[in-house]
Formats: sequence, C-alpha cells, structure tokens
Amino acid sequence: MSAVDPIPVTVLTGFLGAGKTTLLNRILSEQHGQKLAVIENEFGEVSVDNQLVIQSDEELFEMNNGCICCSVRGDLIRVLGRLMKRKHRLDGILIETTGLADPGPVAQTFFTDDEIKAAYRIDSIVTVVDAKHVVQHFDDAPEVKKQIAFADVIILNKTDLVTPAELAALEDRIRGMNAAARIERTINCDIPLDRVLNVGGFTLSRVTDLDPKFLELSYPFEWAGAYPLPVGTHELVIGHVDEDHGHDHADCDHEHHHHHHAENELDIVVMPIISTDQDVIEAARDMAVVSFSDWENRVAEGETINPCPTLQRLVLDDGNGRFKLEITTPGTYLVFEGCGDHPLHIPVDGANVKPVWQQDYEHTHSHDEEVSSVGITTPGDLDPQKLNDWIGNLLKTKGNDIYRSKGVLTVKGSPKRLVFQGVHMLFDAKFDQEWGDTPRSNTLVFIGKDLDRTALTAGFKACLA
Repeated sequence: MSAVDPIPVTVLTGFLGAGKTTLLNRILSEQHGQKLAVIENEFGEVSVDNQLVIQSDEELFEMNNGCICCSVRGDLIRVLGRLMKRKHRLDGILIETTGLADPGPVAQTFFTDDEIKAAYRIDSIVTVVDAKHVVQHFDDAPEVKKQIAFADVIILNKTDLVTPAELAALEDRIRGMNAAARIERTINCDIPLDRVLNVGGFTLSRVTDLDPKFLELSYPFEWAGAYPLPVGTHELVIGHVDEDHGHDHADCDHEHHHHHHAENELDIVVMPIISTDQDVIEAARDMAVVSFSDWENRVAEGETINPCPTLQRLVLDDGNGRFKLEITTPGTYLVFEGCGDHPLHIPVDGANVKPVWQQDYEHTHSHDEEVSSVGITTPGDLDPQKLNDWIGNLLKTKGNDIYRSKGVLTVKGSPKRLVFQGVHMLFDAKFDQEWGDTPRSNTLVFIGKDLDRTALTAGFKACLA
C-alpha cells in the first residue's frame, strides 16, 4: 500500500446481540501486526460497549448519542477527519455500528464527502447474523434485512444453537436476500481474520443496484426555516406548543421517523442570510452541512445563541427548552434543525414569528419506533443470588420483548467485574478483569420493546446487597 492509497474501512454490522463486539474483540486480540482505529457506536441510554471492548493498542472512538446512520453522522465525519491528521498512517479502520443501524447511510458517507472519499475506501460491509434469533426479527425489524442485503461478508454466528436443518433453511433464506455475499458459519465469531479484513468485497455498482438513490446526498438536519427578525434579545422556544405557533410539525403533511438522536438534546444552526433566493438558500445549506460535522457549542436552558455557522447543541428538559437569541442586525435568519419533530417558536412582541420560507429534508432511514432502551447506572455491590434470580425470572417472563441486555456489574465479595450479556432469553455472565483503581459501579442497559423503566430499575436495585 502506498502512502497515498485510501485507508481501507471495514463496517461491522448486525442486529442487537448478533456478536459484533465478540468479533471486534477477536480482531483486536489477534497478532495481525496492523495499526487499526476502532469507531464504535451504540444505541442506549448508558454506555456499556466501551467497557466490553478489550483493552488494546488500537485507538477507540466511541459515539453513543444516537444511531450512526442518523444523528451521529456528523460525529463520524468529525472522527474520520481527526484520523486523517494522524502523524502515523493507519492500516485500517473498523466501524462497529449499533444493532439498529442501516449500513447504507454509513457507507454513503465515504462517497458523498470529497475529503473522506479521497482518504478512505470501504473495503467491506461485514454483517453478523444471530442464527438462533434472527428469524423472529425478519418481519418486525427492517434493519435486519437491510444489514443482510448490503453485506459483502455474512457471518452466520451461534450455529451451535440451532439444528442442521434450521441452519440450512436460514442460509437459503439469506441467500434469497443476498446471493452475492460470502457466508461464513461460526461459533462465537471464531473466524480467520483474512476472511474479514482487507477482503476487497465492497462493490459500488451492486450497492446502487440495491439502492438507486445511494449516492444522492442526504443531510444531517431534517428541517430549515427562515425567520424575519428585528434587533433585540428574543426567546427561542423548543416545545411548549401553543395554538399560535411558528413551526409545529402537527400541521405538516408528512411524518418523521427520526428519533435516535440523544433524547434531550437538539442540534441547530442559526445563520443570517441576505435573501431567500434559491442560490442563497443552497449556499447556506452547504455551510450548515459543514457546521453539523464540526464541534458543537453546548447551550443550556436560558443561555444565549449567537447566529453564526456554528453547531449549537441545545440541552432540553423533557423535550422542552427556552433559550435567548441575540439579534444585532435586523434581517432574515435561517434555522436548521437536526431533528424535525421538535416544535420551534420565536415570539416577538407577543406573537410567534412565522417562517417566510421552510423546507423539510427527509431522511431515507427509519427505525422501529417501539424499540427503546432503559439504562441503569448505580453504585453498590450486588447480592449474586438475588441478581441471578431476578435476571432469570425477568428474561423468562419478558425475554421476547428484551432484544438485548448487557452490563458490567459489581458483586459483593469479588474483586472482578461481572460482565453480563443477554439476547432474548439466553444470557451469560462471567467474571473478567479486576476493578483495580477503577471505581466500582454497575452499568446495565436493556434494549427492546414495551420496556417498563420503573419495574426494571426497581428490580435491579432490589438486588443490591
């Protein structure tokens, strides 16, 4: 590989609990002699995966404030930009996506940004499939089929948990979704690394056949509106819907399905424009794309937003917030909103200003809105018997609804961490490394549908010794 060759990128994808982190740990623990960077994304209220990835010499970048194919897309570009500036060249990059990610938009990032396109190339999309549980998600989780369809390599994992006849039927069904991918059967993702890394499997023509709109530019925001504003310190209100609103999606003739940004944060960019002519709007739009990929300025409730091409990350309270908008020059101001389902109001002289121009930027990606996460973080040692009884009963009675459970726990009398992993009703818990100087604390997350936050939290805390 010459110094100017693009760095190969491997995208690891697969539905919740398929075994992506297991595969990642295998790659990191092998003596392959390559310098790799790992970009890890997880969906969940609390961060667990970074504690489950083994310690290695590789650089690890974690993004846990949303789904990498949606709200974290700017963060992905940002991390890739940082890696470009490294003094020593990387041999490759691994991107482990959340189990709810559609790999298409992730791969698209490497074709729609000129700098990224020049520096990196997609080597392959590797999809890990849970042979035991994937069938029950074919119909209720559209991400599963997309992950399989886009794959260059499909790792059919946990083959020891199904019969030969079930495995053969599953493989036939998968080949019906993707006849071009190479299928590997594994237990615990035990596979030679040369079957995963630097395989040269990604073909743009096949992807565009799957998705003719693959190369069409998508945007990191969902809505934009232009407001005529006078000089003064005005209030920018998120939520708090009233009848005389400025921007409320209840009146729009479309639906948004993009809810995997951080629950109580909203990214916006506010900038002045000289007119709402198309060329001016398009120039501002392109500037906003860059802003959404840059470092954010966090703004707490009551703090001031200064109109400029800087990403403002508003900290909300249950989806609501009031902020100050400082206008020093009268004119038209364009607001780009990262997630378009937040009503936005700018009241002036007792009435909300109406946008004189607005446009939706529709995402091509959607998630199952019933899927949510419940995160629990608490200090204190656990009673092992109480924990075992609670987890066992919980997964026995609610296992069908709990797609994924995982955590790092502290057990009374043990100096080691207890690593807990579950997929539906199957779970495993084992002690690994000692806590050492790391503060002992419990971190646990459940991902699934119809989750009862109160009951889960109370049940877990009842296991404390």
